[in-house]
Amino acid sequence: MTRVVGALLALLALTGCTGDDETTTESTASTSASPTATPTPVVPSPPPAGPHQACYLLDYDDALADSSTADPLRCREPHTAVTFFVGRLVDPDPGAAQAQVAEQCPRRLASFIGGTTEDRRLTMLRPIWFTPTPEESDAGARWFRCDVVAVAADGKLAELTAGIAGALDRPHGRDQYGMCGTAEPGTPQFDRVVCSRSHTWRAIQVVAFSGTKYPGEAQVRAAGETPCQDAGATVADDALDYRWGYEWPTAEQWDAGQRFGRCWAPD
Repeated sequence: MTRVVGALLALLALTGCTGDDETTTESTASTSASPTATPTPVVPSPPPAGPHQACYLLDYDDALADSSTADPLRCREPHTAVTFFVGRLVDPDPGAAQAQVAEQCPRRLASFIGGTTEDRRLTMLRPIWFTPTPEESDAGARWFRCDVVAVAADGKLAELTAGIAGALDRPHGRDQYGMCGTAEPGTPQFDRVVCSRSHTWRAIQVVAFSGTKYPGEAQVRAAGETPCQDAGATVADDALDYRWGYEWPTAEQWDAGQRFGRCWAPD
């Protein structure tokens, strides 16, 4: 089942000030000629680099974290994450911040990687996000950062190319970052992998559903049989002898927002 990688990220805010009251008191008491000590401002760490400018070498666990302290790389170096948007948190409350970035990052990813809604549902490209660390938040940081990663396989990220922007507008990008499988979906040997890895099956079409209430497994399963069979015939070398597969959404996936199934065919 689709593993959606997700986590929180961030953009900048204001500075706070702090002073050492004990030191200030001693300083002004020692001589009337000494000026009162000026409080030293605490400056939050700078925001991440702007869109299209920051790349990172993250592992799978890094991508699931709420915050990131990884140093940015030049994008010509090997990397697994690319920043595509940096914004400001409207509300620093953790719950409100999570809701804001969980809405904005997936929406903004669409315009960054391109393609149609179906194209994006047939790839292993996923948005992740980071917010400031508690220390940065206490210092006044109010940013969030949206990155894109490609899930190579369960628990692994794929290396990204420098051309990730608009990748799904190009046939090569849709092929490279597509969703593939190591065996027929539903079999014990099946693992979901990015299509740049060795594979034998490919997700080729989406079966979308409307409504907010889960229709039930029988209905979502039956709804995909004809379109997936037709899709399998279209890509087969022999329209009279071919195989096809269908993954329908479970109730849990439906509640998480996946209200579509996927058609598969040997590749």
